[in-house]
Amino acid sequence: MRIVLVHPNYHSGGAEIAGKWSPAWVAYLAGYLKAGGYSDIRFIDAMTDDLTEDELRAQLAASGADIVGTTAITPAIYKAERVLQIAKEVNPKVVTVLGGIHGTFMYQQVLIEAPWIDAVVRGEGEAVMLKLARAVDEGRWPDCRGQVAGIAYAEGSKVIATQAEPPIRDVDTIVADWGILDWEKYIYIPTGTRVATPNLARGCPFTCSFCSQWKFWRDYRVRDPKKVVDEIEELVTKYKVGFFILADEEPTINKKKFIEFCEEMIKRNLPVQWGINTRVTDIMRDEELLPFYRKAGLVHISLGTEAAAQLNLDIFNKETTVGQNKRAIDLLRNAGIVTEAQFIVGLENETAETLEETYRMVRDWNPDLANWSMYTPWPFSDLFKEMGDKVEVFDFEKYNFVTPIMRSKALDRAELLDLVMKNYRRFYMNKALFGYMWERDPLRRSYLVGCLKAFLKSAFERKFYDLGKRGYWGPLSKKFLKFEFDKSRKLADAPIAQQSADWKSAPKRKQDAAASTTAAAVAEMRACGGSTEQMDDIVVPPAEKIMACGGGTQQMPENEPVAKVH
Repeated sequence: MRIVLVHPNYHSGGAEIAGKWSPAWVAYLAGYLKAGGYSDIRFIDAMTDDLTEDELRAQLAASGADIVGTTAITPAIYKAERVLQIAKEVNPKVVTVLGGIHGTFMYQQVLIEAPWIDAVVRGEGEAVMLKLARAVDEGRWPDCRGQVAGIAYAEGSKVIATQAEPPIRDVDTIVADWGILDWEKYIYIPTGTRVATPNLARGCPFTCSFCSQWKFWRDYRVRDPKKVVDEIEELVTKYKVGFFILADEEPTINKKKFIEFCEEMIKRNLPVQWGINTRVTDIMRDEELLPFYRKAGLVHISLGTEAAAQLNLDIFNKETTVGQNKRAIDLLRNAGIVTEAQFIVGLENETAETLEETYRMVRDWNPDLANWSMYTPWPFSDLFKEMGDKVEVFDFEKYNFVTPIMRSKALDRAELLDLVMKNYRRFYMNKALFGYMWERDPLRRSYLVGCLKAFLKSAFERKFYDLGKRGYWGPLSKKFLKFEFDKSRKLADAPIAQQSADWKSAPKRKQDAAASTTAAAVAEMRACGGSTEQMDDIVVPPAEKIMACGGGTQQMPENEPVAKVH
């Protein structure tokens, strides 16, 4: 049986300006499937190769696929749906599968608007996809698809969600197959080397209101640091990777494991640099360890400072203060680590004055890099529900951190984008003239000049922030900006149905950890024990259908839902 995985061709001019990123989901999923006995796996990277629909159609036609799977974050959902539609057009008998965070929580809407999708994988995909593949391989699909945990599918006019698949407790059993990628394609512009995105842990114990990663993974689990470094050593020696970013939401949460990881990196002395995203509070906690982290090869830390105004920090549940943000950047600079400050802008209370405040503050903090991201209200996040009718745009393709989704009370979208571009121009012009070229540390200087190169390259190509598509050429062009929202796109009547709300409810120990004010308390409570999710409105399939699929009712966990009909 042949499985074809496709990365959809979606571009927005955001993170991709730094280079072409290797899609880790493919490597981890392929590795798990191969360990489960399915070695005939092909990968089509439609995004990196920028494939047209006709080119994708030709590759799918030549693939001979029995299953075609793709993934989607929210802005890529329409491209992912189209991938699977093309697969069905090529071969109506192929089984089409969608995974990723958007489908996990929005599967009702997805299955209604894209009826050619046979199954949506909800949450962590490896175990679910393996069981689905076995059902197809053994001829039990589609008759017994209700027995595949962790999926949703349409049956006539009904949408059915099967029982939840528990998170994989031992994440070290997921061994990535990085060989499935064509590594010559994945280059990180700042270093000019191949780039990878492995992970140290899955999930996050914190509950930021604008984020849903902690809800998607459902629990926080850490890998054996030595095995993670084994994986990185393979990436460096076998695939010539020169830079990696740990894909974790926050790899420093578990201080002990992160220290073990750094110790192992120092011990092996691998010729690779790396970066992470983390929280301000972890930097302050680890002040004395920062030189040690730098010795381990950590050269770039992106900080979720999020907002200059304390009001917005409180809205985001960041549990940090403006003063702490400045202190963390100072500490990183003193340790020789490149700092990137992240700002979220574009809420309804945004004004020209608040945007100017972020610029003055970023100049005062003096990070090496700064990024202003448009607030993007994920339709399954807590903050989205709180926004209510303030959200006017439901064209998810524009939910990409670079398009103004919210309409502020004081600014229209064109004015907001123009003021954000003004901040970028001033910040990087200052750095180019008075900062990067005069950096004394040769490694930092080389890295920062590489970052400037990536920024300027995307700007000249009109790809940064999708400026070319928007028609933005500076302040004089703001009257003519084209955001081109698809106004026909509507939100389903119940996007946050009860089953989705229950699915993403954090286990109690996660809630307790998030409420803790110290990192030590968080570390203690991340014991990685099992958790279950309770759901209402359970609909049990007829017993005779369960038995016909080779199972018995005793195989169904009593504390997991069997199916839900909507």
